[in-house]
Amino acid sequence: MQNVIIWAVALVAFLIIEGATAQLVTIWFAAGALVSLIAAVFKAPFWLQIVLFVGVSAVTLFATWPLVRKIRNRKAESLNADRVIGQTAVVTETIDNIEGTGSVKIDGVVWTARTADEAPIEAGAQVTIERIEGVKVIVKEK
Repeated sequence: MQNVIIWAVALVAFLIIEGATAQLVTIWFAAGALVSLIAAVFKAPFWLQIVLFVGVSAVTLFATWPLVRKIRNRKAESLNADRVIGQTAVVTETIDNIEGTGSVKIDGVVWTARTADEAPIEAGAQVTIERIEGVKVIVKEK
Protein backbone atom coordinates (compact mmCIF):
# COMPACT_ATOMS: atom_id res chain seq x y z
CA MET A 1 0.00 0.00 0.00
CA GLN A 2 2.88 2.34 0.78
CA ASN A 3 4.26 1.96 -2.76
CA VAL A 4 0.85 2.84 -4.23
CA ILE A 5 0.88 6.11 -2.27
CA ILE A 6 4.44 6.89 -3.32
CA TRP A 7 3.66 6.44 -7.02
CA ALA A 8 0.34 8.29 -6.75
CA VAL A 9 2.05 11.27 -5.13
CA ALA A 10 4.83 11.17 -7.74
CA LEU A 11 2.28 11.03 -10.57
CA VAL A 12 0.31 13.97 -9.21
CA ALA A 13 3.51 15.98 -8.60
CA PHE A 14 4.77 15.36 -12.14
CA LEU A 15 1.39 16.34 -13.60
CA ILE A 16 1.24 19.53 -11.53
CA ILE A 17 4.74 20.49 -12.63
CA GLU A 18 3.83 19.74 -16.25
CA GLY A 19 0.66 21.80 -15.99
CA ALA A 20 2.53 24.72 -14.46
CA THR A 21 5.10 24.92 -17.24
CA ALA A 22 4.66 25.97 -20.82
CA GLN A 23 6.92 23.25 -22.19
CA LEU A 24 7.16 19.51 -21.95
CA VAL A 25 9.19 19.01 -18.79
CA THR A 26 7.95 16.05 -16.74
CA ILE A 27 5.36 14.31 -18.89
CA TRP A 28 7.70 11.33 -19.43
CA PHE A 29 8.14 10.86 -15.70
CA ALA A 30 4.38 11.08 -15.23
CA ALA A 31 3.98 8.20 -17.70
CA GLY A 32 6.61 6.19 -15.83
CA ALA A 33 4.94 6.93 -12.49
CA LEU A 34 1.56 5.84 -13.89
CA VAL A 35 2.93 2.48 -15.04
CA SER A 36 4.71 2.02 -11.70
CA LEU A 37 1.49 2.90 -9.87
CA ILE A 38 -0.36 0.21 -11.80
CA ALA A 39 2.43 -2.26 -11.00
CA ALA A 40 2.19 -1.32 -7.30
CA VAL A 41 -1.58 -1.87 -7.30
CA PHE A 42 -0.92 -5.40 -8.59
CA LYS A 43 1.71 -5.87 -5.84
CA ALA A 44 4.78 -6.06 -8.07
CA PRO A 45 8.07 -5.93 -6.18
CA PHE A 46 9.47 -2.45 -5.59
CA TRP A 47 12.59 -3.14 -7.67
CA LEU A 48 10.33 -3.94 -10.64
CA GLN A 49 8.37 -0.72 -10.08
CA ILE A 50 11.63 1.26 -10.20
CA VAL A 51 12.73 -0.56 -13.37
CA LEU A 52 9.34 0.15 -14.96
CA PHE A 53 9.50 3.81 -13.95
CA VAL A 54 12.97 4.30 -15.44
CA GLY A 55 12.22 2.20 -18.52
CA VAL A 56 8.87 3.78 -19.41
CA SER A 57 10.23 7.28 -18.74
CA ALA A 58 13.22 6.63 -21.01
CA VAL A 59 11.18 5.03 -23.79
CA THR A 60 8.59 7.83 -23.82
CA LEU A 61 11.35 10.45 -23.75
CA PHE A 62 13.21 8.94 -26.70
CA ALA A 63 9.98 8.24 -28.61
CA THR A 64 8.80 11.84 -28.33
CA TRP A 65 12.19 13.58 -28.54
CA PRO A 66 11.88 14.60 -32.23
CA LEU A 67 8.53 16.24 -31.45
CA VAL A 68 9.94 17.97 -28.38
CA ARG A 69 12.92 19.26 -30.32
CA LYS A 70 10.63 20.58 -33.04
CA ILE A 71 8.45 22.40 -30.50
CA ARG A 72 11.41 23.90 -28.62
CA ASN A 73 13.21 25.02 -31.77
CA ARG A 74 10.19 26.76 -33.20
CA LYS A 75 11.21 30.29 -34.02
CA ALA A 76 9.14 33.16 -32.74
CA GLU A 77 6.78 34.13 -35.48
CA SER A 78 6.66 37.72 -36.58
CA LEU A 79 3.53 39.57 -35.58
CA ASN A 80 1.82 42.25 -37.60
CA ALA A 81 2.75 44.67 -34.83
CA ASP A 82 6.43 44.22 -35.72
CA ARG A 83 5.88 46.07 -38.96
CA VAL A 84 5.74 49.40 -37.08
CA ILE A 85 9.38 49.13 -36.00
CA GLY A 86 11.41 51.76 -37.84
CA GLN A 87 8.34 53.75 -38.87
CA THR A 88 7.73 57.40 -38.12
CA ALA A 89 4.93 58.29 -35.71
CA VAL A 90 3.40 61.46 -34.35
CA VAL A 91 3.23 62.00 -30.59
CA THR A 92 -0.43 62.51 -29.61
CA GLU A 93 0.15 62.81 -25.86
CA THR A 94 3.39 64.06 -24.30
CA ILE A 95 5.63 61.11 -23.55
CA ASP A 96 7.03 61.20 -20.02
CA ASN A 97 8.46 57.96 -18.66
CA ILE A 98 8.50 59.25 -15.09
CA GLU A 99 4.81 60.22 -15.18
CA GLY A 100 3.96 57.08 -17.15
CA THR A 101 2.18 59.02 -19.87
CA GLY A 102 2.49 59.17 -23.61
CA SER A 103 1.03 57.91 -26.83
CA VAL A 104 1.80 57.99 -30.53
CA LYS A 105 -0.25 57.48 -33.66
CA ILE A 106 1.06 55.08 -36.27
CA ASP A 107 -0.96 54.38 -39.42
CA GLY A 108 -4.13 55.59 -37.69
CA VAL A 109 -3.57 53.38 -34.62
CA VAL A 110 -2.80 54.90 -31.22
CA TRP A 111 -0.11 53.14 -29.17
CA THR A 112 1.06 53.74 -25.63
CA ALA A 113 4.63 55.00 -25.88
CA ARG A 114 7.76 55.41 -23.80
CA THR A 115 11.04 57.03 -24.75
CA ALA A 116 14.22 55.05 -25.20
CA ASP A 117 16.41 57.70 -23.53
CA GLU A 118 14.05 58.77 -20.69
CA ALA A 119 13.81 62.35 -22.05
CA PRO A 120 10.23 63.68 -22.37
CA ILE A 121 8.89 64.29 -25.88
CA GLU A 122 6.17 66.88 -26.43
CA ALA A 123 2.90 66.24 -28.30
CA GLY A 124 3.14 66.92 -32.02
CA ALA A 125 6.75 65.81 -32.36
CA GLN A 126 7.77 63.14 -34.83
CA VAL A 127 9.45 60.02 -33.47
CA THR A 128 10.89 56.78 -34.79
CA ILE A 129 9.68 53.46 -33.39
CA GLU A 130 12.69 51.54 -32.07
CA ARG A 131 11.05 48.45 -30.59
CA ILE A 132 7.95 47.03 -28.94
CA GLU A 133 7.90 46.01 -25.28
CA GLY A 134 4.63 44.34 -24.37
CA VAL A 135 1.89 46.71 -25.53
CA LYS A 136 4.10 49.82 -25.62
CA VAL A 137 6.29 51.17 -28.36
CA ILE A 138 9.69 52.52 -27.43
CA VAL A 139 10.47 55.61 -29.45
CA LYS A 140 13.32 58.01 -30.21
CA GLU A 141 12.82 61.62 -31.24
CA LYS A 142 13.78 62.39 -34.85
